[in-house]
Amino acid sequence: MKSLEENYLSNLKFPPDMIASLRSIGEYKGKEELYTKQSPDVLEKLLESAIIQSAESSSRIEGITAPPERIEVIVKAKAEPRNRPEQEIAGYRDVLNYIHQSYAEIPLTENTILQFHSMLFRFTTTKPSFWKINNNKIIDRNPDGTEVTRFVPVSAKDTPGYMNKLINLYNDYQGKGSFDPIVLVPLFVFDFLCIHPFSDGNGRISRLLTLLFLYLCGYKVGKYISLERIIEESKSTYYDVLLLSSKGWHEGKHNVFPWLNYFYGVLIAAYKEFESRIGVFKGKGHKTEQVKSVIQRSIKPFSIVDIEEACPNVTRDTIRKVLRELRDEGVIKPTSMGRGAKWVKK
Repeated sequence: MKSLEENYLSNLKFPPDMIASLRSIGEYKGKEELYTKQSPDVLEKLLESAIIQSAESSSRIEGITAPPERIEVIVKAKAEPRNRPEQEIAGYRDVLNYIHQSYAEIPLTENTILQFHSMLFRFTTTKPSFWKINNNKIIDRNPDGTEVTRFVPVSAKDTPGYMNKLINLYNDYQGKGSFDPIVLVPLFVFDFLCIHPFSDGNGRISRLLTLLFLYLCGYKVGKYISLERIIEESKSTYYDVLLLSSKGWHEGKHNVFPWLNYFYGVLIAAYKEFESRIGVFKGKGHKTEQVKSVIQRSIKPFSIVDIEEACPNVTRDTIRKVLRELRDEGVIKPTSMGRGAKWVKK
């Protein structure tokens, strides 16, 4: 809770570029209601796509993978999980759905966080516990098998006290309106990751808490755009800024601005994508630009179905037309042919 201690928080001096980011986020938030009144059928498809992407990306960040077709049927609850990765993906799905459906009634308490953790592992043989019972550390594994310690979190013995104080500080600030919520949310998430209160699942719980907090503070973009996917697409930067900002955390002498800058960047990227997906581009050719924008963001092979999910208001004929044009321009190329063909950027 070092970032939320009053002597640390009160002395934060935001640089001009970060103030500009906060202003931009505030402007996006102000336009949310207008956007969400448009095309409810499109928004429903975006929500469905975001849940699938979030469950997939947040799990994959932690090395938990499953075939895309299995992830989709599991997230849609059309199949039972049949192995450990699928069980954990199903658990993440359930917490996501709980947040989307009931966020307004979910208080920030120790029990809520423990409930999220229990739900995450509900389909596995892992027994729910309170906080971690053994000390843990965050490590990097080198290609030769050696390990390097990146960060040593709070000890198991001190974790209950740290979590209690972190939650109380956040709720106290929120209740008094002492600080802007968009400042408090990333600081809470960062301190949570530094405490690392569980033996497993800390990263995923932190991303679920991010979604919940943003919902409660009126930033609902995570409902329609997967924040987890954006984090996965910038995973190396995500880990780099966590390392940078965690140095000196135990002493309260850390520099949290690399983390804040990254967090706000993710949020701005989500809002920009949200605007493009609901078709706020005006004038001739805006749907073509939507398709091109999705392709430009792609970091792995994609299919027509992938683009349809990202652009639910664009017809398949339009998507095919754009793919042909980009192929002829040498921007993309097919990696397979026929039904289910995949494409990659050159």
